[in-house]
Amino acid sequence: MNHKYTTYFDLKPEQLTEEQAETELKENANLISYHDRLYEDAKPELHDSEYDALRIRNNEIERLFPNLIRPDSPSFRVGAPLSGKFKKVKHKIPMLSLSNAFTYEDIANFFSSIRSFIIELSDPSIPIEIVAEPKIDGISCSLRYEKQRLVLSATRGDGIEGEDVTNNVKTITDIPKQLPSSAPDLLEIRGEIYMSDEDFLLLNKEQENRGQKIFANPRNAAAGSLRQIDPKVTASRPLRFFGYALGDISGPIAETQWEIREQIASWGFQLNEPAKILTSLDEIRQYYEEIQIKRSGFGFSIDGVVYKINRTDLQERLGFITRSPRWAMAHKFSPEKGQTHIEDIKIQVGRVGSLTPIAELEPINIGGVLVSRATLHNQDEIERKDFRKGDLVEVQRAGDVIPQVVSVILKNRPINAIPYKFPEECPICQSTTAREQYESARYCSGGLYCPAQTLEKLKHFVSRDAFDIEGLGGKIIEMFYNEGLINNPSDIFRLEEKLSKPALNTNESINMVPLEEHEGWGVKSANNLFRAIRNKREISFERFLYALGIKHVGVTTAKIIASNYISFSKLMESLLASINKDSDSYKQLVSISGIGSTVGDAIVAFSCEDHNVKVIRELKSLIEVYNYEPTFSAQSKFSGKTVVFTGALEKMSRNEAKAKAKSLGVNVTNSISKKTDYVVVGANAGSKLKKAKDLGLKILSENDWLKMIDESL
Repeated sequence: MNHKYTTYFDLKPEQLTEEQAETELKENANLISYHDRLYEDAKPELHDSEYDALRIRNNEIERLFPNLIRPDSPSFRVGAPLSGKFKKVKHKIPMLSLSNAFTYEDIANFFSSIRSFIIELSDPSIPIEIVAEPKIDGISCSLRYEKQRLVLSATRGDGIEGEDVTNNVKTITDIPKQLPSSAPDLLEIRGEIYMSDEDFLLLNKEQENRGQKIFANPRNAAAGSLRQIDPKVTASRPLRFFGYALGDISGPIAETQWEIREQIASWGFQLNEPAKILTSLDEIRQYYEEIQIKRSGFGFSIDGVVYKINRTDLQERLGFITRSPRWAMAHKFSPEKGQTHIEDIKIQVGRVGSLTPIAELEPINIGGVLVSRATLHNQDEIERKDFRKGDLVEVQRAGDVIPQVVSVILKNRPINAIPYKFPEECPICQSTTAREQYESARYCSGGLYCPAQTLEKLKHFVSRDAFDIEGLGGKIIEMFYNEGLINNPSDIFRLEEKLSKPALNTNESINMVPLEEHEGWGVKSANNLFRAIRNKREISFERFLYALGIKHVGVTTAKIIASNYISFSKLMESLLASINKDSDSYKQLVSISGIGSTVGDAIVAFSCEDHNVKVIRELKSLIEVYNYEPTFSAQSKFSGKTVVFTGALEKMSRNEAKAKAKSLGVNVTNSISKKTDYVVVGANAGSKLKKAKDLGLKILSENDWLKMIDESL
């Protein structure tokens, strides 16, 4: 769905006729709602400044034509409709958004409105204390504590209702799960979940290595990480939290916003710094400009400054207007942008075959950084924005981190500019490319055969969680690859044969220049490397599976698969049978907790490629892959049993129940079959309970299950 601005956007609001205003307000109600939903789903199509401009224009039209204000006006809404993926939570006190200021005139008007509202402040000579803080570009979240224990976490949602993300939030180390006894019995802390710039870059590198979604900026990464159905995914992402306000509370604890900040810090929360108390427009200007200059060194993304009235009694008196408090305002930054030409569009092939279009730009300096390349993300993005070679485009540093092509300046488009056609073949190995259902990325099917993927796959193969060969890091792999010594994983285990001294090698036709004679190497370093490689000729099932670099198969997934199949040979046998999606083998694979059809299909597809099978066979002739060795006690009577949890558990979370079962050697699956040994049912168990009864399976209550495992320990 490609939304555009209203037909009359080239006219100023005061130039609109009543008929035009009515039409635009109708269009804007739908358009803003659409972009609100995209923002909540971490898939924004507009930059914040573009979205803000749309909101401001809508508000101005409503001011000029109050008789045309619609019941579904964006002015009455905060955030977006809920996704339906999480349980709804009604906020005790609405979580409203801030109105935005873009100029110092807007800030002056903010002060004027306060003085006109609070009569004793009407004299301009009376100072108004303002707490100024950096505006974190993250996800608003409320944390509810009862008896000092975290019991509920919710997103802002539409301001009235949010989504319950408690299990995900509990994985964030910045957020205390238990507060000191000095904290009130009922306390709601509000703040921002975010991701640091450094962690964001590392996450995107990992995502690229896995052939998964690349996030546009830290805010999108934080939003996508927080709103995961599986808390384990959230736990694997480096999320952080700044606390900055109170919501529902059992009693007053402070008389000023500054004291609230100090209380929040005393309970173990991080604060958004540097903050300051200001009393004049001159001080505000100085603070704003200082923050704007220093923002790149904070280590996290901010998109402006927030100003709040310091006295809480004044906050209460000022109250709220529609979707915003009267006592606070956000002073937004404008993104640093520039215009340049697309000189070419090239395709970059990642480790697992993802095809990413890259714009080769005429170099341009944006905010002190020379930008010559920028991602165009994927095929959908190119087609939606119609990027073409030769186009004059607007470029910005999105989130101040990743260069991003924002839009095309169509009036400057060359007459001979040709629409870009995304390749249906890999530009490196000519293998076919394809898109998976619900994915925007296109992938090369070449796998280990594709040269573009080979180097990155080789680096992955020897990485810490894979073969972890000491002395064989990325730079050394790259050197051997460029010299033609390593082209596939098997070549690593033939290096000693190729590069040892002739005296150690009876087949002189194979021997090349000994490694010790290469620049930067000596006898000791060469022998150390060969010894390290020899020591890795035995490897565990889960490490070997991870080392193969299969799409969607990370460390955790590899371990889950290994724990269910025990031996690599058994897995390969099952995968061959799983080509038929109606087979029991396939159903068993995708029913494993933490696997599902997306991961299952990727593993099956990998095992069906002849060149992948060939590489695996070569490796198996050179190394030994030993069976998975569970970490549970050998005395556990549940070893090898299969359990399904259904319904709402009361004594522990579903994740805790699964983890406990797995520690006892239990295979936890999501679907019921004749092979299921136990079905543990909680409240409101539905169709799975009925199926378990029909199959005559062993059905246990949560208490029965806990009693059984306690007795086994």
